[in-house]
Amino acid sequence: MTIHTDHIPPSPTAVVLLSGGLDSMTVLAIAIAQGFDVVALSFLYGQKHAHEIEQARAIATQAGIADHCIVNINLSQFGQSALTTDIEVPKHDDVSDIGNDIPITYVPARNTIFLSYALALAEVRQASNIFIGVNALDYSGYPDCRPEFIAAFGKLANLATKISTSDSKGSDALKTRIHAPLIDMTKAEIIQEGLRLNVNYGMTTSCYDPVDHQLACGRCEACLLRLQGFAVNNLTDPIQYAE
Repeated sequence: MTIHTDHIPPSPTAVVLLSGGLDSMTVLAIAIAQGFDVVALSFLYGQKHAHEIEQARAIATQAGIADHCIVNINLSQFGQSALTTDIEVPKHDDVSDIGNDIPITYVPARNTIFLSYALALAEVRQASNIFIGVNALDYSGYPDCRPEFIAAFGKLANLATKISTSDSKGSDALKTRIHAPLIDMTKAEIIQEGLRLNVNYGMTTSCYDPVDHQLACGRCEACLLRLQGFAVNNLTDPIQYAE
């Protein structure tokens, strides 16, 4: 199983998880730059910041992606996350205020669920590559953003589908590869890579608790990490903030 994409001959089609955020738009640009024909996959999962789907739609349209699947599931019925329930989203004044514990914004098993849907879609579209924008450096400590998780899911993927277990020739041409090209990058490095690929970050949204459903709050973990990434690059974030 390969996490990174360097020196891997691309197959014609790849499924890209597209949330409408900074990381996912960067990953989309990476997949397109590597020559993949992209199938985009987004989720309405009961999140408070459901406005991100409108951004995902706009990004997919701007990138010329004709095949964009939006799946509607309801993770809010499970509870225990500030992103899907009436639990207040934590706010901070500085990145240094973010603790080391797994925060209440963690959505139980979210990336496992998302990747499972991506795996099903990839099999139907005969795509052997899945791209996800998880990051293990500048992130909120979510367990399903770690390299160990991505590696484990890659192994599972090749035990779970018809297309990966019925190759009579014994080659790995149809083996599923989970690509996490941002896994070892800081937010600043991700932004640098995106700008190199002409990503328009003004189209993205990262805020967990937007004001009036559109303005970034500027104080949730996602906003602070994003703002820090632009600041390190001596850039101004092109999106609007409430404060």
